[in-house]
Amino acid sequence: MNIVETIRDSMIKRGGEGHAALLENDRRLTYRELFTAIDGIAVELRAFGVTRGSRVVFYCQDSMDDIIGSLAILSLSAILIPVHPSSGTQELNDLYDRIGADFLFFERGLCPDQDGKAVGKDVFLEKDFGLCSLTNKVPFSKEMAELNLAFIRFSSGTTSLSKGVLLSHETIIDRLNAANRGMQITDNDTVLWVLSMSYHFVVSILLFLREGATICLCYDNFPKSFEKALSQGIGTFCYASPYHYYSLNESEQVSSSALQNIRMAISTSVKLPMETEKKFLEKFGFGLTEAYGIIEVGLPFINDKPGEKHSSVGRLLPDYEFELRNRDQDGIGEIFLRGPGMYDGYASPWYRREANSWFDTGDLGRMDDEGYLYIVGRNKNVINFAGMKVYPYEVEMILASHPAVKEVLVFGKPHPRYNQLPIAKVVLEKKTDVNELQTFCARHLSPYKVPKSIEIVSFLPKTHSGKVRRVIETE
Repeated sequence: MNIVETIRDSMIKRGGEGHAALLENDRRLTYRELFTAIDGIAVELRAFGVTRGSRVVFYCQDSMDDIIGSLAILSLSAILIPVHPSSGTQELNDLYDRIGADFLFFERGLCPDQDGKAVGKDVFLEKDFGLCSLTNKVPFSKEMAELNLAFIRFSSGTTSLSKGVLLSHETIIDRLNAANRGMQITDNDTVLWVLSMSYHFVVSILLFLREGATICLCYDNFPKSFEKALSQGIGTFCYASPYHYYSLNESEQVSSSALQNIRMAISTSVKLPMETEKKFLEKFGFGLTEAYGIIEVGLPFINDKPGEKHSSVGRLLPDYEFELRNRDQDGIGEIFLRGPGMYDGYASPWYRREANSWFDTGDLGRMDDEGYLYIVGRNKNVINFAGMKVYPYEVEMILASHPAVKEVLVFGKPHPRYNQLPIAKVVLEKKTDVNELQTFCARHLSPYKVPKSIEIVSFLPKTHSGKVRRVIETE
């Protein structure tokens, strides 16, 4: 089984060879042209020695060429290891040392210390690529070699700290089937795309292509590229982060009627601030659909009542099972999931997931009477203040709803008497002071949850995928 062949078969069955697959600026690529390019690159990769089971690090900026190169690797049943284009040389070296790699396939300019064989000069659309062999000192275990692996996917933090999630072709296909029970993507859809491909490829790009949709790449010069697509009446489906929706809310160039053809706008990647959600609803007349995506699991929750169930990631999709374990007096518990498309294991250290096992997400949540899930924080980030639990996400949502606050981070600081103090750092959108913010929190939170200190900062450090980097105070 191979995901690229599955996409090809779906295209042939629906007679979609001439249908637009990718749009970028003024360029249009049909499905026929896309597969011609994929096959052309695959021929060159195979001639260089890339074969089934080869571990290929792919280092490329988001583009049509990124999609072509990724699919060419996967079409050979080689293992794609996508790396974010902002990753440095040290991160790449750490990755090679920990999980091993047979080849580096890279966009020239991103790796100035590499030369390699030129690949795809007459096939790629705009970028120049090189391919070089690596000395792989980390052999596959016998169990890993038995898996029909497609991806080794690293999380959004530094690659040296990530385990490397293993996803087989079979896992990906099961995951796409489960996710589309909620998204309902068809070949009538045109998806407006703005996210990083190195982090959002499996349950998005691959799903959209498998279902024959058109993907309009709008990340270049955002939000102008997004505004241009909307002005041309392009788009039925948005897949973006809260940052992108915040920008649409604030843009005077995007009218309240600009999204009238959008049937669903999914917010993913980070928690959707309540203020962004409300402003979007007020401006465009429909709600953002928050989804709960996990690289080990897929997309098990999608909010099917956007604009009504504020701050919820929705209800469980039909193919998954869910448990809230060790609930406290407020009904908040640890989130466990299982279902189709679960990860196959981890690369480093090597771990093979047991069939039908439950996955501990590390998240904490509560569920209302209608089965809608609300995420309140990470288990490891819970703040223990004088024996009482403070959930950072809950406090962050309150602070983020203040009209002067743009971004917020809440964390615990060790204290000799109280164990931990809830502390907040905020980036302001408008001028205000700390006293006003603490008073605002006191009106909406129990006294023990109000941050004992609020620091106004110019920015909050983020991971490559745009998530605010969690901090741990040690003194």
